[in-house]
Amino acid sequence: MSHPDPIDLTRRLIAFDTVNPPGNERECAEYLACLLRDAGFDVRLVPLGDGRASLIASKGTPGGKGALVFTGHIDVVPLGTKEWSQAPFGGAIVDDRLYGRGSSDMKGGVAAFVAAAILEAPRARDGMQLTLIITAGEETGCDGASAIVAQDLQGRAGALVVAEPTANMPYVGHKGALWLRGIARGITAHGSMPEAGDNAVYKAARATHRLSCFHFGVAPHRTLGGPTLNVGTFHGGLNINSVPDRAVIEIDLRTIPGMDHADLRQRIAAEMDEDMEIETAIDLPGVWTAPDTPWVRRTAAIASRVTGAPFELRTATYFSDASVLVPALGGAPTLILGPGEPRQAHQTDEWCSVSRIRQATVIYRQMIAEWAQEETENAG
Repeated sequence: MSHPDPIDLTRRLIAFDTVNPPGNERECAEYLACLLRDAGFDVRLVPLGDGRASLIASKGTPGGKGALVFTGHIDVVPLGTKEWSQAPFGGAIVDDRLYGRGSSDMKGGVAAFVAAAILEAPRARDGMQLTLIITAGEETGCDGASAIVAQDLQGRAGALVVAEPTANMPYVGHKGALWLRGIARGITAHGSMPEAGDNAVYKAARATHRLSCFHFGVAPHRTLGGPTLNVGTFHGGLNINSVPDRAVIEIDLRTIPGMDHADLRQRIAAEMDEDMEIETAIDLPGVWTAPDTPWVRRTAAIASRVTGAPFELRTATYFSDASVLVPALGGAPTLILGPGEPRQAHQTDEWCSVSRIRQATVIYRQMIAEWAQEETENAG
């Protein structure tokens, strides 16, 4: 079979309109599935509603360490209201910049590891398994990864590489996310007679004020820092001359590894009026791999050789599918490493460096080769 060029593949993936919502990732997933089947991978599509699917591709059988797993998502965020100077699904290349929605976040990363996996496919055999988990629905809360884990399809892993945008710098973790919705209910009445009603906005406002003074009571993580809380939205009332009978606040909590989300949810609920309800929108734990883990050290050395940049302890500000996959994979050592520019994610005129996509492909190929060599040595 022909080996895909990672730049051509990135442009092909960008051409699929996978803006989420609604997603429509299935056609893109099927395209990748065909490439990987032709390279000898066993491929399974995992549906996620109409016109949507994730895919899992594996080759070889696990050795003593388990599979080397790469993951990335193919859905992208909406284009925004600002006009683009480049076609958002065109994949235009200007100098070293490849433009398009998802170029950095994260179709460039997916293209790089798919190209690397196909090029290194002969290494995957008995005792050396290579697995790709390519998801739909990550941007709305890791929905595709959750569907895979719910069916226990992820397999066994010895290490996980998340190709989110890091400019090819190895990141060893990210915070978790707990998104909550506080719902206040009251009794409507005419605005000229507020005493006849029960104002839900006041209840939500009191909760918002109390949350502004919330203390987590935990020591900050040595690298990730401390947890954070932000009330991001406040909705209440339908018209100015009525007492509102419903108000909703949405709370974005970013947590550090080891925090108990169920306990934190109870503490947040205690800050609200007794008759307020609380709902969970997203519940994703943090991810952290100790930088002195042998696989991390070896992989960081590969990245440093290819990029010429020394390894520095870095973490991501965003969450990723790793929040769902790492617990299901038994806490496998995890690195976030991809060619995308972190500050280009979700931006108008999003771009990714062409040279970094090629660089990432080299890094991933060397990671696969190193993993295969270790499995061979361990088997011997």
